[in-house]
Amino acid sequence: MEEYYWDTQLEYLRKTRDLYYNDDYLEFLVNNVWKITRPVHMIDYGCGYGYLGLKLLPLLPEGSKYTGVDKGEQLINQAKAYFQRLPYETEFIVADTNELELESKYDIAVCHAFLLHMSEPKRMLQRMVDSVVNGGKIICFEPHWISGMSSYELQGSAQSEIVPLGILQKLFETSVKESGMDGNIGAKIPGYLSELGLENIECRISDKVNFLNPDQAQQEKQRLYDSLKGDGIGGAPVNEEAFLERLIRRGVTSEGAKEQYEAELLFSQLFTIDSSFAYSPSMKITFGDIKRK
Repeated sequence: MEEYYWDTQLEYLRKTRDLYYNDDYLEFLVNNVWKITRPVHMIDYGCGYGYLGLKLLPLLPEGSKYTGVDKGEQLINQAKAYFQRLPYETEFIVADTNELELESKYDIAVCHAFLLHMSEPKRMLQRMVDSVVNGGKIICFEPHWISGMSSYELQGSAQSEIVPLGILQKLFETSVKESGMDGNIGAKIPGYLSELGLENIECRISDKVNFLNPDQAQQEKQRLYDSLKGDGIGGAPVNEEAFLERLIRRGVTSEGAKEQYEAELLFSQLFTIDSSFAYSPSMKITFGDIKRK
């Protein structure tokens, strides 16, 4: 059987999730925006090790339940291990979300950095809608990569020298055509939900800003630096010739490919644990209500 890629990425997932949200903002969403005042049964598509459950269950009314679905058996085993020690009612399903058929019994369907990997995201959203009761809610936490890339600030460097946004925007757009993976999907989900007939659609942006400060305590600084590097920030391009060839095959001019290589190389050289660096991932949080007639 072919190995499922994300089943091998547990360490990466654990290391990088805290880059995206402040707990108090999630609490604000639960209490003041979504106004969830009664226990709910939440299903998490592509749950991984249960990250959203670990974040949201402590904020939801007592008696709320969580069901996680993921194709990765190792991820699900880790989720079970985490929740075994916690006082929540949970269920975990190892299954391909593209094939799973679920009855309409859940109050809320959520996903995190999941739809960007779907070749047919609107079809997956329809599956999420179909699993939720009338009057329920869909909540999608999904990235808008170009926003995140525009939110790097490395003190002492011009942003345009380390992150050429024009080239990156083109690469993100061609990636959708080539692989179906859309790293900018976060800004498209409101339109998708509208097409699927949801109501009261809104989109918020996470307020998290990560600040690597030379004056931070060493342990805290090392943790944040490792998380940033783990998320691919400041990574060095390995092989120049292969790098250039890959970008040219994707429609970038030879001049543009060279510019991107030099920018990534410069970024990797300048970005160290002692840098002053601010980064806002700008994760989009889109939600809407299901009103069946």
